[in-house]
Amino acid sequence: MGSASGGKRRYQSFRNKQRANMSFFIVVIFFAVFGIIVFTEIFLIDERGRGAGVLVRHGSIPYHHRTQDKPDYEDALQDNGQDHNINEAQLPPFPANFTPVDGAWQIVNGTRYKFYVFSAFLDARKGQRAIRIIGATKTRGADRVWCRFWYKTSEANSTSYASKTVPAKLKVIRENWNLKYSACFILCGLGNDQIVPTAVSVVAKVKQAPSNILSVINNYNETKPASKMGVCVKALHFDYNKALQLLEFIELHRILGVDHFTFYNHTVGAQVACLLEHYINKGLVTLLPWQLNMVSQKEIRTEGLFAALNDCLYRSMYKYSHVILIDLDEFIIPKHNDTLPQLLSWLSTKVNTEATGSFSFQNAFFYLQWGDDDWVYTSDDPIATSLLTLKKTRRKTKLHPHKQRSKYICRPEFVVETGNHFIWEFIPGHNTFNVPADAAILHHYRICEFGGDDCIQTASTVDVTTFKYRDRLVEAVGSLYEQYRKVCSLPDLPPPPRRENYKLLNFFSNR
Repeated sequence: MGSASGGKRRYQSFRNKQRANMSFFIVVIFFAVFGIIVFTEIFLIDERGRGAGVLVRHGSIPYHHRTQDKPDYEDALQDNGQDHNINEAQLPPFPANFTPVDGAWQIVNGTRYKFYVFSAFLDARKGQRAIRIIGATKTRGADRVWCRFWYKTSEANSTSYASKTVPAKLKVIRENWNLKYSACFILCGLGNDQIVPTAVSVVAKVKQAPSNILSVINNYNETKPASKMGVCVKALHFDYNKALQLLEFIELHRILGVDHFTFYNHTVGAQVACLLEHYINKGLVTLLPWQLNMVSQKEIRTEGLFAALNDCLYRSMYKYSHVILIDLDEFIIPKHNDTLPQLLSWLSTKVNTEATGSFSFQNAFFYLQWGDDDWVYTSDDPIATSLLTLKKTRRKTKLHPHKQRSKYICRPEFVVETGNHFIWEFIPGHNTFNVPADAAILHHYRICEFGGDDCIQTASTVDVTTFKYRDRLVEAVGSLYEQYRKVCSLPDLPPPPRRENYKLLNFFSNR
């Protein structure tokens, strides 16, 4: 009996050792495989990225669509910004049926990962000359690409194009939320004496026919731009159709001194599309198509918003002295001045703003769950009682610090890369001025940012600064609403709250 029991214990001990050895073996194998992956990531893929002179953030594991590298010009060239002696006559010519396009997403064929380009601008500031292209591609381990410049030449009664090919530098835009894809800049160097091209293509292989041709926008002007103000808004999506909100946004900003608005159209509803057409015809709005083939929030941040913001920055450069990058539920409201240009002029008398590249404004939440202002219950005007900036006067007492939820007004010619809440990079010698809250703040009208209704338990105060615009705003929005109510099939406005409800509310609140 004892012998049998001892044998059983020895067998059990043997099995335990086997399991322990097996576990150790599995752990060793796991770390070995992981080490091989990391080794490949660092030493192989990054070397490919550096080989073509493309400035990228460091690598990522290639996926199954990766194409086999073949010998090409790029294998023998170095990225030194010099003439690479490429025989342009041996490269594919300008596609016969193509027309250069500005402001539409076009694909870059032949890359391992998704790669799209949208617009191209001459950037000739501080002695650096390049064609700066707005695009979107892999955040890490991006494909190396080339720029093909196109120069229009005339032969008899036809137009043809000569080309010059240079290696590209790719810079991923910093604000990418670590998603798979990101907005990016593709920089194509121009020599000091090189003529600005008519158009540019981005190609993965220089011997490959281009699949995109971007018009080069040349607004460069060494003189100070005229004192005009523009607004940039990220892509309108989810079939955006809040017609009254759009009217309020545009008309209040016009009162605040804005001259032009740039929107990007992913998807909008019929009513908003109709109103935007009215503003386009008046020359107040530029509306650009925004069909980027990347999954929003899964592959890229919010419809590629950082590509839109930076496109608008460069599109506005030299056309407007100041640009506001803002959302449809936000307004920068001066405390003591009537308009934003007046505010900036007043600030320049208090501090030296010659080197200021942007003016930052602290965010104040006006939560929509808070009740309407008392005047709403005594008004008979359905326009006035429907405008958020007039009926929502209670805001969070504590303001967010600068760079957190803040928005800004920038001077485009001083900015290299813009973000959602602050400027990421200036031309050397320029900076941000944090505007004091007693001069102006950002009014942000939204529901609780983390869901639920707990936000309205926070300390609050009543802010009626927007009341100084009430008469002008109600007049402007009301006039346009009546003018386009039938044309654009605008929805009926809800009637003002009944006075009886207001009296009943006062009765219970005073008990």
